[in-house]
Amino acid sequence: MRQFVVSGHDAPTTADFSLDDLAGGAGRLDVLCRCVNSAFFLSHDLRENVRVWLVLADEFAVRFEGGELRRLNPDERSTAALIRNALDSREEAIGHMEVESSPGVFLSRRGFEPVLEKVAEESTVVALHEDGDPVGEIDPPEEPAFVLSDHRDFADDETGLLEGVADTRVRLGPERLHADHAITIAHNWLDTAGYTQY
Repeated sequence: MRQFVVSGHDAPTTADFSLDDLAGGAGRLDVLCRCVNSAFFLSHDLRENVRVWLVLADEFAVRFEGGELRRLNPDERSTAALIRNALDSREEAIGHMEVESSPGVFLSRRGFEPVLEKVAEESTVVALHEDGDPVGEIDPPEEPAFVLSDHRDFADDETGLLEGVADTRVRLGPERLHADHAITIAHNWLDTAGYTQY
């Protein structure tokens, strides 16, 4: 299982946002939607062995399960609609007990720390950061969980939490990348067994 944890610092925590203004009025939800799409979509197919956690303003987590997903389309607006539907069910999410708002989409009341703790139980936690070790110098883990931030840097408390649980910190190239592009490159690194098999 490949996992991706994306911290959405300004993301909405209620369903009261417009699908027509994801970049402005919805706290850069467009970035998170692109991350979801990059994590799952192949050409004419979906990656089933992928899990994505979107942490919304350190209050809620939306979990996407590739093997169960339905109605995910390769555009930001329809992905945002799935997130909005999940948030519309927020009253049914009690603590870490999830509610399934649509097939393969789950909402729980978890912030960054409990999501990190959860993925660390079952995965090798890989922090993606521009100051990390070059990705070409390490072997791809069997069960990776990549942790990355949205359009903002990790907050100080997030950085501290990551330092406590991350097994490694890597950078994917010499340039700073958008989060969704980083996910695509991380997939390619894993798909090619560390750029050795094509």
